[in-house]
Amino acid sequence: MQVSKHDPGMFCWVELGTTDQAGAKKFYSELFGWMINDVPMGPDSFYTMLQLNGREVAALYQLSAEQTQQGIPPNWLPYVCVESADDAANAIKTAGGTVMMDPFDVFDVGRMTVAQDPTGATFAVWQPRAHIGVGVKNENNSYCWAELGTRDTARAEAFYTRVFDWEPQHKEFGPMKYTEFYLKGRVAEGAAVGGMFTMPSEMEGIPPHWAVYFATDDCDARAEKAKSLGANVIVPPQDIPGVGRFSTIADPQGAVFSIIKLSY
Repeated sequence: MQVSKHDPGMFCWVELGTTDQAGAKKFYSELFGWMINDVPMGPDSFYTMLQLNGREVAALYQLSAEQTQQGIPPNWLPYVCVESADDAANAIKTAGGTVMMDPFDVFDVGRMTVAQDPTGATFAVWQPRAHIGVGVKNENNSYCWAELGTRDTARAEAFYTRVFDWEPQHKEFGPMKYTEFYLKGRVAEGAAVGGMFTMPSEMEGIPPHWAVYFATDDCDARAEKAKSLGANVIVPPQDIPGVGRFSTIADPQGAVFSIIKLSY
C-alpha cells in the first residue's frame, strides 16, 4: 500500500550499508525491480534511493573506510518513526540502551540517531521532516516486517515497551515462542510494529540484530533468482503455519535480509 505518513513507533525506513554500492544497486534492482536514484552527498559520494513504481522503498550507501575498519559488516538497518529524535535518544539511555550516534539533522529531510538496545541489537530512529520514510510497504517487492533476534527477550521487551510504548503479544508457532509488538492500545486494529524471538543454538556466533523482510509473490522463485545473482540462501524457503513462506538470504556483499510470501 502507498504511505503518506508513518505513526510514531512504527518502522518507517530501511537502509543498506554495503561494501560495494555499485554491486548492491545491480543486485537489488534485478531482484526486486527497484529503480535507482543517486542523490549526491559530497565529492564522489552518493546516497542511493531505491524506488518501486515511483515511490521510495529503501536506500543504500557505501560504508566508509572508517566503518569497515571498525568491523561494521554490510547490513540492513531499520528506522523507527519518532516525534523527537532527541527525546528518543534520552529515553534510550534511560532504558539502558546505548546511543551510538547523537541526534543530528540530515539536511532538511529529518533528524535521526542510531542506537543499540541492552541486548546488543542496533536500530535507528527517524524524526521526519521533508522525508517521511518509505512511500510504499506491504506490497510485493517492498518492506513488510522487522524482526528482532536476541538472546534475552525479557530484557529487550522491557526496553522497547519503555522507549517506544509498544505493546507485546506473546504467541507460539509450534515449539517456537514469538513476540509481536503493536502500537500501544491498537492491537485490535492490527497496528503491528514487528516481532521478536529467542535466537536458537544454531545461531551461535551471530550477534543480536534487527532483520528486515520484503514481501514477494513467490518465495521459491525469488530465492532462486537471488542465488543466480550471487546471493547465498541461508534459510531455504520454508513455511510458517498460518503466516506464509519465507527465506533468509545474504546478498553478494554479505548483508542479510528475508523475503516472505504472506498467506493472509
